[in-house]
Amino acid sequence: MKTFKKVLSIIMVAALVASIIVVSTVSSGATCTGAGLAEYALNAYYSHWSYVYGGAEPGAVDCSGLIYSYCGGNRTSMLDDAQSNGRDWGYVSNGIPRVHGLGLSRPGHVGVYIGDGMEVDARGSDYGVCYEAIGGYNNWDCWFKLTAISYTENGWEEFNGNSYYYENGEYIVNTSRTIDGVTYYFDETGACSSKPSSTAGSAKSSSDSADSSASETKAEDDGTLKNGSKGSRVEALQQRLQELGYYDGPIDGEFGDATEEAFKLFQKTAGLTVDGIAGADYDFLLSDDAPTYVKEESVKRKSTDVAETGVEEEEATEAATEEATEAEPEELLYSLGDYSDDIATIQERLVTLGYLATEPDGEFGAKTETAVKGFQTVNALAETGVVDEATYTALFSDDAIQNPVEATEEPTEAAEEKPKAEAGQKVNTPSVNATTAPNTEVEKKSAAVSSKSLAGVTNSVGMQKSSKNTNYEFILWLGIMIVVMLITFSIVFTIEKKKQRKAAQSKRFY
Repeated sequence: MKTFKKVLSIIMVAALVASIIVVSTVSSGATCTGAGLAEYALNAYYSHWSYVYGGAEPGAVDCSGLIYSYCGGNRTSMLDDAQSNGRDWGYVSNGIPRVHGLGLSRPGHVGVYIGDGMEVDARGSDYGVCYEAIGGYNNWDCWFKLTAISYTENGWEEFNGNSYYYENGEYIVNTSRTIDGVTYYFDETGACSSKPSSTAGSAKSSSDSADSSASETKAEDDGTLKNGSKGSRVEALQQRLQELGYYDGPIDGEFGDATEEAFKLFQKTAGLTVDGIAGADYDFLLSDDAPTYVKEESVKRKSTDVAETGVEEEEATEAATEEATEAEPEELLYSLGDYSDDIATIQERLVTLGYLATEPDGEFGAKTETAVKGFQTVNALAETGVVDEATYTALFSDDAIQNPVEATEEPTEAAEEKPKAEAGQKVNTPSVNATTAPNTEVEKKSAAVSSKSLAGVTNSVGMQKSSKNTNYEFILWLGIMIVVMLITFSIVFTIEKKKQRKAAQSKRFY
């Protein structure tokens, strides 16, 4: 009997230890971060996830399901959940903190704040997952920190292939920091100009670091360079200005009047604010996109009748410059997944010709592709579904053939509030800070993150699946442990009862 009790004790201890291990594994493996949620939402957009009411699986989600499929939590009311649990929140009209992966809310709808004024939300069956600037179709009321998400307070954070540095709960922008003896520079989006040597370490402004002595670097607290600054960064600035043709002075690391004038000329040529101060535009100067300075040469020649008129004519030799600036226009090429005002114009034309029945929204979706193919077939063009130069020209020509069979819109279920356009206004037009911004700005940001987001699809979805599977495994394991312990308790209790009955019977005989 003693041996049996020891075996049972060992089993119970082993079960308890195993449960502790599983709990710790789940806690470490299921950690969800703000940057992780933001990248997960971007992946959903670039992977063209469908909108499905009540959906919460990768590839088919509704607005809250997009968030829930990554980190779980309270789907009923995420904003109320954050407020009741004391998480930070505020009104979008007062500004959104620089934090990746915040929740966004308006009546009946939620989304994800990506950072740099951009958001992602699963909008509806006609739109799928959308990515645009804050202040577009969604008139968001509040931002909030999700209870199921861990947000970085201080230190490095990786997002979409770039490194960001958080201080007091927000990532820093347009500045520099010296961390573990290395100075890093952060642009207007918060992205670091180089990969950090490690993700640990405390930061201080470059002007306060030990490396910023008067002989090496003289910079402002925000890392800018201006007249009077000295050091290796000034030397690099002079070298680059000289390569681009703006500066012909000595490379001495001293930001003097000549360097200032050269940098102002660069700012003017590049269309930047002309103040002679190298701040966020320092990185642009060093980039491959920095414009080269072309001097306009002119020669004076006398007219053949100068003796009669006494007037000199000046002839500018600008032919070479004009030839260099006049480039052949790129061939139009719009295809599935593109987004722009031009696409909205194409959609309007397709509607006029009877090939498209949906409302123009500027997004080249599956219905637009089908309409383009139909137009190409009827008008004897190659049926590619891509709007190239030939298709575009034929589409807007007077000879464009209308659809013999008028297009009809497929019925859709009103699973969620459907966007409506006011008179003279297009739906899904991005804007920044509640004012309409050019679509080209959104296109640039979309293109900049596209390849990086697609590269992270497998990792992010894998993380989500791993977290979800781990939760199921934990619940299953916990259930098994409870059953094992109950069975063990029942066995011990039964044995003890039998012993008591035998002892009582023995006493009767004596």
